[in-house]
Amino acid sequence: MSNPITNIHDLRAEIARLKVVKDEQEVAIKAHFASPTAIINTLFSGSGAKGKGGFLNPDELISMASRFILPLLLNKTIFRGSNFVVKAIVGLLSQSAAGFINEKNLTSTWDKIKSLIPEKWTKKGKEPKDYGIPPLSESY
Repeated sequence: MSNPITNIHDLRAEIARLKVVKDEQEVAIKAHFASPTAIINTLFSGSGAKGKGGFLNPDELISMASRFILPLLLNKTIFRGSNFVVKAIVGLLSQSAAGFINEKNLTSTWDKIKSLIPEKWTKKGKEPKDYGIPPLSESY
């Protein structure tokens, strides 16, 4: 609002402008929640709080999941027989370390692990079977 309201005509004009803005915002919100696909697109795209994605961008999802999974995984495997104090310390340290886990780090680590696996252990694509029938030619 650039001009101050000094009389009744300015007030009525401002009310009319605000009604138009409200109607435009209602249409935009209805479009965001019109279908399940639109809801998912609204959550995962657009401008989020940090300006790099929607409400739930992949980096934040991975970081949030790792804050729960990493302490649970460590306490159930490596520190299985440890006491409560050690498990609490592991939980605190792994939650702070989970902030460094993001989509880029996770994919690069997965690619390194895949490169270490020998090719004989990986599944190869099946060769198409040859039934002895030649393919159709372009001209009939």
